[in-house]
Amino acid sequence: MSHSSSQNEQPPPVALPSLHALLDSTNWGALATACGTGEELPAALTLLTDPDPVIRESALQAALGPVTHQNSIYEATVPVALFVASILNHPAITAGDDSTDEGTQHHPTLVQLLDWLGDTAYDADDECVATGERVFDRGFLDDYEAMRAFRDARPEIFSAVHPLLGHNDAAVRHSALVTAIPLIEHPLLAQHQANLADHARRLLATSTDRRHRDRALDALRVWGHDTRELKNASDTTAHEHYARLKAARASWDGNWTGGGHSDDPPF
Repeated sequence: MSHSSSQNEQPPPVALPSLHALLDSTNWGALATACGTGEELPAALTLLTDPDPVIRESALQAALGPVTHQNSIYEATVPVALFVASILNHPAITAGDDSTDEGTQHHPTLVQLLDWLGDTAYDADDECVATGERVFDRGFLDDYEAMRAFRDARPEIFSAVHPLLGHNDAAVRHSALVTAIPLIEHPLLAQHQANLADHARRLLATSTDRRHRDRALDALRVWGHDTRELKNASDTTAHEHYARLKAARASWDGNWTGGGHSDDPPF
């Protein structure tokens, strides 16, 4: 597999533990999940590296589902995330699946693992913490040890995601970028922002994926970049749609607090 990388990309700051160390040294049965404990997770996680893509696909829900529920971070989320990050360069994952197009491969397992890491990182990003601080009147992370542990693990996770920013499969590198965006909120990773901004611009020049474009545009705006020239007609339409939904939601919420009246239906 060939990878491209720009000279200004920074080396990853932290190394991940080995797969065997993660599986053998973690007391899975003592870690909470959405539906109990993580006692069954090691067997499911091991199947994620099976050579058979059908087995890998069926293992995804068993391995990730117990720590993926209602945008929450559980005690078992961190070791699962570290395991997932550790297998991103596993031969069974990097080999990909043969495509109907001669000489090409797709990497559905790799993309799904990256997407899960990214979604989990967004569930623990600075915006989520700020919301928690407002709702719970400070001390949010003091009482949410699982989220704090995930946020502390972001450099290790980024060390595995970082090389995939130059992957030869556009689906992989775009998912890697979207995953990396919330990870670099960690102070040790701030120096990667300029490089990710370059990747975001390249994504916006080629991708039509709505979710990817939204994430890239949002990141660039937060980082202080002018995005007007990077938007297309679809972005403008989506922005207007989101604004209408936000206004309708605010109006509906106002009804519950006695703050106003809206003819818009609830949703």
